[in-house]
Amino acid sequence: MPRTIAPVAEQASSIALPTAQAGYAYAELGSALQTGDALLADECALAIAYNGISHAVMMTTPGDLEDFVAGFSLSAGIVDSIDDVYDIEISGCGDARQASVQISSRAFWSLKDQRRQLAGTTGCGLCGVEALEQALPALRVLPASPLPPARHLHGLRQRIDEQQRLARRSGAVHAALFVDGQGEILRCREDIGRHNALDKLIGALLRDGLDARAGFAVVTSRCSLELIHKAVRAGLSTLVSLSAPTALTVQWARKHNLNLIHVPHHSAPRVYSPAPE
Repeated sequence: MPRTIAPVAEQASSIALPTAQAGYAYAELGSALQTGDALLADECALAIAYNGISHAVMMTTPGDLEDFVAGFSLSAGIVDSIDDVYDIEISGCGDARQASVQISSRAFWSLKDQRRQLAGTTGCGLCGVEALEQALPALRVLPASPLPPARHLHGLRQRIDEQQRLARRSGAVHAALFVDGQGEILRCREDIGRHNALDKLIGALLRDGLDARAGFAVVTSRCSLELIHKAVRAGLSTLVSLSAPTALTVQWARKHNLNLIHVPHHSAPRVYSPAPE
């Protein structure tokens, strides 16, 4: 019987900031006498291996790495359920880390079969993927869900700023957050990579046993097609973006019953999916 990954207490996770140097010296251009020190975002290479087989190396912010690996495993289609992930072990330090992941035999055989199929394909050059099937995958259609109340989006940008501890300290990071059915922000995950931030959030929801459909996810980054893939695979009902979506993103959100909302800086929230009547 698969072993479950113990949930991580949000309080402990929220205070565990990546280790950073005291600051990096800089001088203002054109004014050599004006100098200072700035805290910068941390970054490391994370090598992920499934059942002892190397799969990918990702550049990521070295915090909440177990959440990232769990979310990436699901959103990349490596596993179908968190129950297929038996164990995650993070090792290493500094700018090189390793994630050893134990997954079910069913998921591992599916992963190996996928790798065999990709071995003979010709790269299409689209964002580093090896086949068009990866860029435009077949996804399940979600059950339709009601839109969140408009009041839950009021003052959202300011509330997000209050949650982004890494961004306030160093900048250069994206955030993904989960807002529950009462409009409260339950989880916030930050990373240098916008995909990574959403993966970390998905992993946190999975590992903490939170219902992804009982609220909505928010991303501070550009809302591209890959984020729609991850949201649908994770079973999210609604994705809110602070940046305008692309046309293809809207088409895929509508096709898969994912509610998609854009929150502009100075206008009312815009619902792109479902299509307005």
